[in-house]
Amino acid sequence: MIDIHATEARLRDHLKVLTVEIGERSVRVPGNLKKAADHIRDFYRGIGIEARLEPYDYHGIEVANVVAEVQLSPRPARRILIGAHYDSVAGTVGADDNASAVAVQLETAREVMALKGRKNFDAAVVFVSFALEEPPAYGTRHMGSRVYADQARRRNERIDAMLCLEMVGYTCSEPGCQSYPFPLMFLGYPREGNFVGIVGNFDSRRLTRSIFNSFRKNPGLPAINLTVPFNGWIMPAVRLSDHASFWDEGFKAVMITDSAFYRNPHYHLPSDTMGRLNYRFMAELVESLVTFLVQHH
Repeated sequence: MIDIHATEARLRDHLKVLTVEIGERSVRVPGNLKKAADHIRDFYRGIGIEARLEPYDYHGIEVANVVAEVQLSPRPARRILIGAHYDSVAGTVGADDNASAVAVQLETAREVMALKGRKNFDAAVVFVSFALEEPPAYGTRHMGSRVYADQARRRNERIDAMLCLEMVGYTCSEPGCQSYPFPLMFLGYPREGNFVGIVGNFDSRRLTRSIFNSFRKNPGLPAINLTVPFNGWIMPAVRLSDHASFWDEGFKAVMITDSAFYRNPHYHLPSDTMGRLNYRFMAELVESLVTFLVQHH
């Protein structure tokens, strides 16, 4: 068990740095993208994880994915990638989208480091913070996750599972505040937005089920799961993040999300600020991720 209250406080600290001290993290403000990348890299180094920037060019602007790896045994049985994009939409500080996910990613890394030396945990965990996910890079080869997944496929990198954290900090409790893409609204899913969703493609269905079963062990964080055929093309809303870059390269990947604009009315607006987030919910997600990592080896 992690210390939920301490984790909540640290998540707030990350949100403050990313959304208040740095602010907008879009290609319109490349200096802030760099500050965010440096903050993420320095955090990893500060907790004893080797981390590096992997720069690439976006129309004459240098941007970088941040990559950190924890290898908890000499020959790990599994290699799991946890990804989150750190950029925001122009004109927003992107608290839920996607500073919430970066904060959860960083605190999960801290907890993984605390597991070092446990005999029953022999996974390698790679943490990748992606430079560009939002428009105008979205859907182009300049997305940070596209760049990474393409290179991973070319170099035959081993990735047994990719977990994409996408907007993981917003909850709502009024009945009907949670909506769904067609046809999910007819399938009896919750009408209140207090759960985390786990979305996988058909090739990743065992991974989706495995994460769901692990998450169910945490009563503090309800979870629902969904498997979509055809890499999500028949329900395009489920492709709107970095996991789709890995689906398209043949890797097993899932998105873990608060469901974005199906729940959060502040999506892509200047009102997406840190005061609107549920830090207990985010801390419980750290707990659930650690539970999955410990069991999945």
